[in-house]
Amino acid sequence: MASAPVTIEQGAPPSLVVVSNRLPFEVQRTDSGPVFSRAPGGLVTALEASLRERGGVWIGWPGVEHSPDGPPWTLPDADPIVYLPVELSAREIAQYYGNFANRTLWPLLHSFISRTRMDPQAWGVYERVNARFAEVAAQASEPDGLVWVHDYQLMRVPLLLRRLVPQRRVAYFHHVPFPAADVVRVLPWARSIIAGLLGADLIGFHIREYAEHFLESAHRLLGCEIDRSLGRVQFEGRTISVEAHPISIDSALQERMARRSLGMFSRPRQILGVDRLDYTKGITERLHAVEQLFERYPGYRGAVVFTQVMVPSRERVDEYQMLKRQIDEIVGRINGRFSDTRWSPIRYLVRSIPPDELAGLYRSAQVALVTPLRDGMNLVAKEYVASQVDDDGVLVLSELAGAAAELPEALVVNPYDIDAVTEALHRALEMPPDERHTRMAALRHRVRSNDVSAWSSRFLESALAAGCRRAAAPSAVLTAQRRLSDWIASRPALALFIDYDGTLTPIVARPDLAVLGDEAHRVLEQAVRAPDLDTVIVSGRTVEDVRRMVGIEGLTYVGDHGYQIEGPGLSYWHKAADRFQRALDGAARDFETILVPGAWVERKRATVALHVRAVADALVGRVTRDAEAICRRWHLAVMIGKAVIEGRPPVAWDKGQAVLHILRARQGPDWPSRVRALYIGDDATDEFAFRSLRGIGRSILVAPPGAVASSAADLSLPGPDDVLQFVRWLASGAVRAAGA
Repeated sequence: MASAPVTIEQGAPPSLVVVSNRLPFEVQRTDSGPVFSRAPGGLVTALEASLRERGGVWIGWPGVEHSPDGPPWTLPDADPIVYLPVELSAREIAQYYGNFANRTLWPLLHSFISRTRMDPQAWGVYERVNARFAEVAAQASEPDGLVWVHDYQLMRVPLLLRRLVPQRRVAYFHHVPFPAADVVRVLPWARSIIAGLLGADLIGFHIREYAEHFLESAHRLLGCEIDRSLGRVQFEGRTISVEAHPISIDSALQERMARRSLGMFSRPRQILGVDRLDYTKGITERLHAVEQLFERYPGYRGAVVFTQVMVPSRERVDEYQMLKRQIDEIVGRINGRFSDTRWSPIRYLVRSIPPDELAGLYRSAQVALVTPLRDGMNLVAKEYVASQVDDDGVLVLSELAGAAAELPEALVVNPYDIDAVTEALHRALEMPPDERHTRMAALRHRVRSNDVSAWSSRFLESALAAGCRRAAAPSAVLTAQRRLSDWIASRPALALFIDYDGTLTPIVARPDLAVLGDEAHRVLEQAVRAPDLDTVIVSGRTVEDVRRMVGIEGLTYVGDHGYQIEGPGLSYWHKAADRFQRALDGAARDFETILVPGAWVERKRATVALHVRAVADALVGRVTRDAEAICRRWHLAVMIGKAVIEGRPPVAWDKGQAVLHILRARQGPDWPSRVRALYIGDDATDEFAFRSLRGIGRSILVAPPGAVASSAADLSLPGPDDVLQFVRWLASGAVRAAGA
């Protein structure tokens, strides 16, 4: 049944039309007809604020099947917002929503191919319902206004609307994951779905990965010309922008609710999971990890409780009933296995929790366990972070949730790896207070700075500005600048750590030949003068050696792979090295006994190195094995670098620990809230720094393209010349300009 035509009053047309599967109402059925009340939620608040600001229309199904013989009903008035219902019959709801949207698109978009049902009849109803939504939107929207379509239930609407009103501004936001092209193409109607979205001017996804998947699908399934660097698709003579716009929560409201709550639990310590009942949420896998935690670490029995809040969902669907029974059985088995008269390991709440009560649960939980098998974003993670007003919690987060791309300071895990989740829980429960506070402070700052209102405003600005510009593929330096500029912009200063050999200078046969060039010297002098840039040179050389090679005052120098640090206001020597001087001397003597032509020994203050760059290839393997055996005999740790084998004290100290020491000493334990940290290096020894900064900083590997795939670094630059070009960009005002 088609909806009645909508007449828009001349002279006051709406500039924004929101189109979603449901109108923002909860429905209560009564004898006199349905009663509507406003649905809570940050997204509803943000969208209604945008509509009120512009004066607008919200189009959607009201939540009640249309029946010509049923009692009349009316929607609430919310001037200046007009709510327009799209009336659907019970059969249309069952086929369009219950069948195609939720049994075909939902599993497919979450990459659960085996659960995907292919029903041509349901596809036909989906197409007809989408056409009806498009008709209402075409009638309700102003020619120069904007229509904002939401989510996977309406993926055909943008193109169907474009066919009705070709000049209309149309934007679409996708609230769930978008899978790789090989998954999408499984759907018989995949090309129609992709084309449907390409009717928009702007297509928004939560994270860059989903946007890239869509671009590839448009290219492979429809043959569209795409520009990956700019996120552009050419389709039917138009240019469509494809962008990442990570959605968020009303963080201020969440914080207020958390502060009003004192928390519901203090002892025992709490691990918390909050999910809607769905196979994508990974609840059974999570329970197995919790069981293994109590099995592997008996000390947590009686001291830790896992609280699982599970909101019922699709209770009439057989597979959801089976999932509920499976979860019930696992919870019962674990509680039966470990419980005693005073304690049970799992607290299991199968109900919807009011937001203020949930905020109390969030605040009182030492650990949040958010491990969906696939999720578009997962706002539970952000709600937990916003509720941690004491900066004392730890977030364990699935790498397969979109939130992982935005919340790297969490402990990120593969939810299918039960051992990894178990160990992440153990690490979270044992994490030192300084690290907990540092990580959570950074997470809270990130969530506060990108709340749902900011998301809505930025998306609308991008939608109105969606253009047709194209550019050539950028160089590696331009790519790094583009990827890091927004990140740098979020703090007023940057701490820059740069390795010396192989990063500032090319690799040479002997260290004494690695002379800093004149251009590199000028760039570093410029960096020293930049007031918003704290530059540190990190090296395996001694501090005295690297200071002599660079010869610039005002820099901080890190030598011996972090054991010695000297710089303005900072002088540090790791005392552990003193205890191993005899072992280092002994290893140096033994290294001399295995020398072959081209090899030589370098004894530094805290390490000893055997250099093999000039050794014949046929001999390198044997010399390396002999050197490793010597280090083990003297109880030294072994590091294999670029053509060098090094022995060092067997203590938990390396370049990464040195970097964190400098940041804490200069900026305090909550340094991520005040300064950005960027490390550039080329060697295996630099991987320690890459890993230490993962989630709380950024890193660049100096290596040929593609090498970064096997590194912990975030980006790559091909060589020292590119490093100098990048550092010159930073030193010439990029940090100051970004933060302005």
